[in-house]
Amino acid sequence: MPFGVKPDKQGRDIDFNYIYETLIKVAIEKCDMEPIRADEELLGGTIHKPMYERLVLCDYAIADLTTLNANVFYELGLRHAIKGYTTIPIFAFDADLPFDLKMQRTLPYKLDAKGKIIDVDAAITMLAQHLRQCKEDKSIDSPVFQLIDGWNVSHNLSLEKTDVFRKQAVYENDVKDELFAARNNETKRKEKVLQVFKKLSPLKDKSVGVIVDLFLSLRAVEAWKGMIDCYEEMDAPVQKVKMVQEQLAFAYNRVKEHERAKKILTKLLEDDGYDPETNGILGRVYKDMFKAAKKNGDDFEAKGYLKSAIKSYKEGFDSDWRDAYPGVNLVTLLEVNGDTQTFNEYLPVVDFAVKRKVATTTQDYWDLATLAELNILKRDYEQAGDYLMEAIPLVPDKATWMFDTTADNFQMILDGRIENENADGKLIPLITHLRKLTDKNKKK
Repeated sequence: MPFGVKPDKQGRDIDFNYIYETLIKVAIEKCDMEPIRADEELLGGTIHKPMYERLVLCDYAIADLTTLNANVFYELGLRHAIKGYTTIPIFAFDADLPFDLKMQRTLPYKLDAKGKIIDVDAAITMLAQHLRQCKEDKSIDSPVFQLIDGWNVSHNLSLEKTDVFRKQAVYENDVKDELFAARNNETKRKEKVLQVFKKLSPLKDKSVGVIVDLFLSLRAVEAWKGMIDCYEEMDAPVQKVKMVQEQLAFAYNRVKEHERAKKILTKLLEDDGYDPETNGILGRVYKDMFKAAKKNGDDFEAKGYLKSAIKSYKEGFDSDWRDAYPGVNLVTLLEVNGDTQTFNEYLPVVDFAVKRKVATTTQDYWDLATLAELNILKRDYEQAGDYLMEAIPLVPDKATWMFDTTADNFQMILDGRIENENADGKLIPLITHLRKLTDKNKKK
């Protein structure tokens, strides 16, 4: 199935993590089965050995066809070619399936206009019933086996191989549970995650899902050097994945190796074109260089970095205005730069993009912090404070660097207004509150 939020042909943004947690996982567990979710989407569609093992060895497979995702269809095709039965395609009721699959037995579930499941209990019951029926009736459901006489694929895999697969799945869940506990440790989060890293090292024989979880866990506890060390232990195919490259650049930037971060991100943009995430991180690199130069009194150099940051954020937002992250940074830096005309042009577009996302998906810290920042730019400090108070409890895994990032953005706006002789003291209490939250968590 797809991962994260993906648009369908109806114009809805569907959160497939929500579909998995709310419907698929619950139905599987009701049948006393163990849910194992493929992780290739986290890696930009990379197909790897554990993926093939899952497709060949799993007793039952569910494929969500709702958005006609190419990876999902490829994997379903592999499954149909090697397994004659126990595969269940599902899809949102109003999705337009291709002709070849309209003739197959597919299980629909209903979504509302916001991508939420209508009558969740009924959907769970229906999927669970189909899974139980698969357990009792091994009738052929693969069109390959149905249409080609005599088609047969040997599944003469030893019990030992199957057992290794099952043990590996349990092992991965145990590692992920261990990483989750480490990230949420009250007093030694960073130390605990680094301990898990040391325990897993070397990473060469570990599954991609575990490696990515470790890599992002190191980011969550601000173990920037650990992220770089983790990258060095990855297999070359994993190192080349775009998301991994982006996060590596993020880590280099945080340890102030700005030039290395720029080199990685510039190469990605040369290869793949403008992108909200890549441009957003590159914009952050230039923004940090701007702040450092400003602090050192190098005003001429700082101005150049500021213009480079604005350019990168603008390219990222223009490439997909639905991603508000580069957009809000763009309008913030436009105000700092005193570019009123471009600021007035982009502010309403960014504001609409953020509100549209918040209205159609589950809110997170960055959504509400972004709305707070936009209201500061509009000088509505009361509304900004309300959004900020809603955002604070949503910080994941006690990631206090998020508070610092937001406070830094607010401070940048304040400094820009002071420099442009348009200061507003109402910003100071919000910045002070964020700094206190960061200090409080660091003391813990």
